[in-house]
Amino acid sequence: MRFLHPEYGWFVLAALAAAALLQWRVRRRFAASTAVGWLSARAYRASWLRRLPLLFLVAALVLVGLALMEPVLPYSQAEVRSRGLDIVMVLDLSSSMEEDMDNTPLTLNNLAKMANRPPGKTRLEATKDAIRAFIHGRRDDRIGLVVFSDHAYVVSPLTFDYDYLLHYVDMVDDRILQGEGQTAIGDGLALANYLLSRQSRGGSANQVVVLFTDGENNRGTDPLQVMQQAHDANIRVHFVGVDLEQEVRRKPEVQALLMAVRQDGGQYFNASSARDLVSASETIDKVEKGFLVSKVTVHDAPVYQWFALPALLCLAAAIALRTIPYFVDQT
Repeated sequence: MRFLHPEYGWFVLAALAAAALLQWRVRRRFAASTAVGWLSARAYRASWLRRLPLLFLVAALVLVGLALMEPVLPYSQAEVRSRGLDIVMVLDLSSSMEEDMDNTPLTLNNLAKMANRPPGKTRLEATKDAIRAFIHGRRDDRIGLVVFSDHAYVVSPLTFDYDYLLHYVDMVDDRILQGEGQTAIGDGLALANYLLSRQSRGGSANQVVVLFTDGENNRGTDPLQVMQQAHDANIRVHFVGVDLEQEVRRKPEVQALLMAVRQDGGQYFNASSARDLVSASETIDKVEKGFLVSKVTVHDAPVYQWFALPALLCLAAAIALRTIPYFVDQT
């Protein structure tokens, strides 16, 4: 502990010295008598207990002086409560994410129309736009990013630094996982769960995973097993199907995964266009609210209350004792 204004201590000492001098000058004297010498003997002195009100008053003044000197702790940890969540975005980087977002079938009737149409966004580009919109829509959340194809990788841990996170979203493309092209949804969800368990401090009710994928799991861990782990940890998973084909959605394993998502409070979004993707991110932004508790290091944390509160108690004790006749000065 240190004091930001130690010079105020001299003013406190001066005030105490002035009070002591004033009390000594106005002290009452006995009238001249031959018995004065006897009264000054130790046997006739008042008990020290009668001086308790004065001692409490002096202690209160000293503590007030210490509080005015602004005591601080050079380094301390404090809890910060904010309205937010711990969110992990899980992005599919399988080879099919490089296909055009527009899934208009190629026929002789629309071949000429498609030839004259300007090239559209790929599924990956549209999904990255939706992720950017989601990040811009959040405020006090810690957000992380996981990508997966044959395997899963952490691109960004949970962070409040959205500029840092957006920078890494911009860097994600089909070349960062060269040599991979399948869809290991289970591995991506498992890595997101692990990231939340290692970093999250806001409580199990504040952990969310948002999965963006355009296909079904065809490699790695069974997603249903990972969803059971998420259920045990109270982690909500939202599933955003990026231009997910209807025949894929109807498969029993995909339907079982969607059912597990809904059972744990998550939602499924069928995003067949770039606009649908942004709409899905906005919906998740509206439904996901919570509280985070984070510990931060505070420099020069004020602790004046350590002295101000005892000073108040000492002053109250001095006043209370003065109401008792035993402690009233009669001389």
